[in-house]
Amino acid sequence: MPPQTPVTAALDALGLPYRVVEHGHHPKSAEEAAALRGQKPEQVVRSLLFRLESGEFVMVLVPGGYRAHWPTLRKYLGQRRISMAKPEEVLEVTGYPIGTVSPLGLPRPIRILADERIFQQPELSMGMGVRKAAVVLTPETLKRALPNLEIGAFAVPNPQD
Repeated sequence: MPPQTPVTAALDALGLPYRVVEHGHHPKSAEEAAALRGQKPEQVVRSLLFRLESGEFVMVLVPGGYRAHWPTLRKYLGQRRISMAKPEEVLEVTGYPIGTVSPLGLPRPIRILADERIFQQPELSMGMGVRKAAVVLTPETLKRALPNLEIGAFAVPNPQD
C-alpha cells in the first residue's frame, strides 16, 4: 500500500487525482528520479525553500535540469538578498526533510512561486514527504491544489546537469 503523507491527504481532501510511484532507493538527482519514474528530467519538480531578509520563507518550484535564477527572484520578491534555507529550517517550515519536500500539505501557508516551464509538461512528479516515493499529477491538478501559485520565469538551465 502506498504511503499516506500530508501531500496525499491534501490531494484527497480536495478530491484531486494523483498516483504514487515508489522506488527501491532514494534518487540522488532529478535525472535519476526521472529515469526511475519513466519521465523526462523537466517533469520532476524540485521544491526549493528560500529565506528572505525579513526572515520569511518562499518556496520556488523549478523543473529538473534547471536552477532558480537568483537575480530574477530577488527582483521579483523586492529583496536585496535571499538565501537557501538551512536543512533544519526546511524541516521546520515544510514538515519535510530535504529531498522529499513538496508544496502540498504544508503545515502553514507559504508563498509559492513556480517556474512556467513546469506547466508545459503532460504530467509532473514531486516529493511527497517520504524517501523512496513521489506523487505524480498533472500541471492542472497542481494549479487546482495550489490556487495562489505565482507563475513566472524563475529558473534557468543548470549547466551542471
